[in-house]
Amino acid sequence: MRMPRSIIALTFVVAAAGCSDIGLRNLEPPGPGPDEFSVLPVKPLTQPQDYAFLPAPTPGGANLTDPNPVADAVVALGGNSTALNPNTAVPSSDAALVTASSRYGVPSNTRQVVAQEDADFRKRQGRWTRLRLFPVDRYAQAYSRQAIDPYQQTEAFRRQGYETPSSPPDE
Repeated sequence: MRMPRSIIALTFVVAAAGCSDIGLRNLEPPGPGPDEFSVLPVKPLTQPQDYAFLPAPTPGGANLTDPNPVADAVVALGGNSTALNPNTAVPSSDAALVTASSRYGVPSNTRQVVAQEDADFRKRQGRWTRLRLFPVDRYAQAYSRQAIDPYQQTEAFRRQGYETPSSPPDE
């Protein structure tokens, strides 16, 4: 009589553990290792050409060696980091791009609408799949229909005659 009770109790424990919701991705670190995102690389120190023309230090102000990831990304993609100031007008070199991309109108709440649509999509995808005995990557499952197979795309481009770089073998 003791054996069936322990099996029933074990079944309830496994079922209760399967009902936990950790979201689409478990972003917890796998161990007590260092957090590589807590260290920000800074630009190297440089010596100014003339110390007489240095600006006065301002408490809480930005330093020339402080990282600015948004401006660095814009420069890396070929843009102009001075155009990041929202008070400046669109540079003349980007006017045609802005005109073409806004030809159908630009709603002011695009980010909120897309975020809400994505939250609704994830909620619909996770409705019947929360019971899991083993941890799985829910993000890859939820967005599997929208994922692009890089090997299939590489082969399609190669068949059309485009030169493509080599990639790791498909496993």
